[in-house]
Amino acid sequence: MEKQENHLARERFSCWICVDLLKDPVTTVCGHSYCKSCINTHWDKEEQRGSCSCPQCRQTFTPRPVLETSTMLADLVEELKKTGLQAAPADHCYAGPEDVACDVCTGRKLKALKSCLNCLASYCEKHLQPNLQSPPLKKHKLVEPSEKLQKNICSRHDEVMKMFCRTDQQCICYLCSVEEHKDQNTVSAAAERTERQRELGLRRQTIQQRVQDTEKDVKLLQQEEEAVNGSADKAVEDSEEIFTELIRLLEERSSDVEQQIRSQQETEVSRVRELQERLEQEITELKRKDHVLKQLSDTEDHNQLLQNYPSLSPLSGSTHSSNISIRPLRDFEDVTAAVSQVRGRLQDILSETETKILQIVSQVDVLLPQPEPETRADFLKYSQEITMDPNTADRYLLLSEGNRKVTHMRKAQCYSDHTDRFTCWDQVLSRESLTGRCYWEVEVGVGRGMWGEVGVAVTYKNIRRAGGTHACIFGYNDESWSLSCDKNNYDFYYNSIKTLVSEPVSCTVGVYQDHRAGVLSFYSVSDTMTLLHRVQTTFTQPLYAGVWVNPGSTAEFCKLK
Repeated sequence: MEKQENHLARERFSCWICVDLLKDPVTTVCGHSYCKSCINTHWDKEEQRGSCSCPQCRQTFTPRPVLETSTMLADLVEELKKTGLQAAPADHCYAGPEDVACDVCTGRKLKALKSCLNCLASYCEKHLQPNLQSPPLKKHKLVEPSEKLQKNICSRHDEVMKMFCRTDQQCICYLCSVEEHKDQNTVSAAAERTERQRELGLRRQTIQQRVQDTEKDVKLLQQEEEAVNGSADKAVEDSEEIFTELIRLLEERSSDVEQQIRSQQETEVSRVRELQERLEQEITELKRKDHVLKQLSDTEDHNQLLQNYPSLSPLSGSTHSSNISIRPLRDFEDVTAAVSQVRGRLQDILSETETKILQIVSQVDVLLPQPEPETRADFLKYSQEITMDPNTADRYLLLSEGNRKVTHMRKAQCYSDHTDRFTCWDQVLSRESLTGRCYWEVEVGVGRGMWGEVGVAVTYKNIRRAGGTHACIFGYNDESWSLSCDKNNYDFYYNSIKTLVSEPVSCTVGVYQDHRAGVLSFYSVSDTMTLLHRVQTTFTQPLYAGVWVNPGSTAEFCKLK
């Protein structure tokens, strides 16, 4: 009797959601009580679906009620806890909205502990006992509780689907296998599962092996990263030490030059001052003699003047002033010129070595070259947006479509003078420099007549612009590569050497470059990518895209992104 009363008390003061004694109890307007956190969590989920209701009686609330703590109920729960009342045991745990309910329970259902794939039903711990004790039922397959058991029932025959049709790749029941699937390849679901598990095992082995291989690669890359960082740090440290030594040497040379200049300055100033003192003494002596002569000359006594005149010593010539020769005021300017000359030579050396060092640095390549793309989708991963530089366009070329399209015109355009402009050849360069892996496409429109031709080129920026020599023409020097296209064929040009390309002509030419690997490829783009010509070289500078068009022809860089 006492046990029954405790059971009733537990049910009365337990939360219907968590099936535990009420914590911070609140009561809804329909009169049912819950833990405050439980009902709030339940309503939070319901509000996402646009409703808010009582989990027990399903009464709907609009708007969501404001919950107040039930002080009296909280006090009762605390008193019950003092008497030793605990939460309901596992066999009295009821199924909540998110749980799988027992299919056998009547009234308020308990949580299911297992689902049976043979019975297609879910059981709580109490109702599961027959499946665990009865010999025939022990053979049934029990799995974790699931609400998807009904998907194992054939909608046509209302039978458990224990067969599998390999022809249609679907689960079927036995009746299906002897009716609409009778002439097809059917096996038991268990046999198919075994086969699929075998395939899954093989796939897992492949994946696990790939994981191991990839982990090795990651570890190798980590080691390589550490090696690259260590090598770079040492190179920076060594470079700083070398440049510090150079700065010290320059400072020493600067100090030596200053010391030599000051020493020579002191010598020359001493000589000048010594001669200056002699001349000043001579001036003093001359002034004294002039004073004596003036006094004698001013004497009114004729006899005294005549008597004293013979005693006057003759005036000697100047021993210094007539020999002084002053150089033009250049002084130490020659020294400055010599130092300036050294500076110029040093700047030339630094500029030359900087280009060489940057080239060496850019060639540092830890990873092996990646394979060249094969499909157009692969190429498009490296697509580059190309626009033309108006400052490079020949005056007979008109740019349009946001500087992506060029058309050869009959009349010269009003372009301002610019040192980058091609003056004699109908050519134009891209505004963007191209390094790394790049891909772009050019839509060519070949004009009519024997001169209808378009060229797609790649070049260094320092290609000559002014004049009509071959040094300015795409493909006629060692600074550019060019593919010409007319209505019948392609020709490739490099350093004035022509290579005939025997492939059908299309209206779109694709260009792919891998600057680091020294790869330059031209493709005919249609339904497939057809390689027209491939160059393997060493690029020493960033590249620029170029086109040239003859009268009546057009070329347009395509938008690929």
